[in-house]
Amino acid sequence: MRALAREQVGGLGGGSGAVPAPSFGTARKEGSRVPPPYREAKTMEAPPVTMMPVTGGTINMMEYLLQGSVLDQSLESLLHRLRGLCDNMEPETFLDHEMVFLLKGQQASPFVLRARRSMDKTGTPWHLRYLGQPEMGDKNRHALVRNCVDIATSENLTDFLLEMGFRMDHEFVAKGHVFRKGIMKIVVYKIFRILVPGNTDSIEPLSLSYLVELSVVAPAGQDVVSDDMRNFAEQLKPLVHLEKIDPKRLM
Repeated sequence: MRALAREQVGGLGGGSGAVPAPSFGTARKEGSRVPPPYREAKTMEAPPVTMMPVTGGTINMMEYLLQGSVLDQSLESLLHRLRGLCDNMEPETFLDHEMVFLLKGQQASPFVLRARRSMDKTGTPWHLRYLGQPEMGDKNRHALVRNCVDIATSENLTDFLLEMGFRMDHEFVAKGHVFRKGIMKIVVYKIFRILVPGNTDSIEPLSLSYLVELSVVAPAGQDVVSDDMRNFAEQLKPLVHLEKIDPKRLM
């Protein structure tokens, strides 16, 4: 199962080596709208970038994450199990287009931002997402932990990022299901490679499996949520094994 997850992540191309961000679908309901960026700044130079922690207002939000994968032929069994374990509501479906942008600064690793839009829900805003470096050191944590900022933006987000000096590294389409269990979110989705850059109608599956991600977004210091995540993940075995995966091992 772990090898399948690595195959899907590594096949996206580009130099970032980043794991595809979770929180598709319902994430667009979170965050706050920001004013449209000014289009007049055509000669704007890219500012120096430092990898400092990003905070949202006065609350530093963290994402707790477990990941795994399941073969196509086991998908229906997993969805049936999730319907029984999760909140009593119909799971949501989503079809999202995500573009990953890089900005090379003075540090060794480029600054990465993700622009995401819904392809099946008209009128929804674009979303800009930042994911910090994962904190893997504490063995008492049962989940990967990283800083997380997610905000809704105007539809000219990609133009603004290009004018700021970012370049697009890679793009993909994600299609899947979203389940809820209290504050936990479970996303089961397949990644599609875009064959013609910018043409989301020309796609093909990246692999014969689905990514499965269990996540919680909470203020910093709420490590107890990782215990609840581990207990929930145990109930999904042997259909899928959700693990604390270090993205650096996938590069």
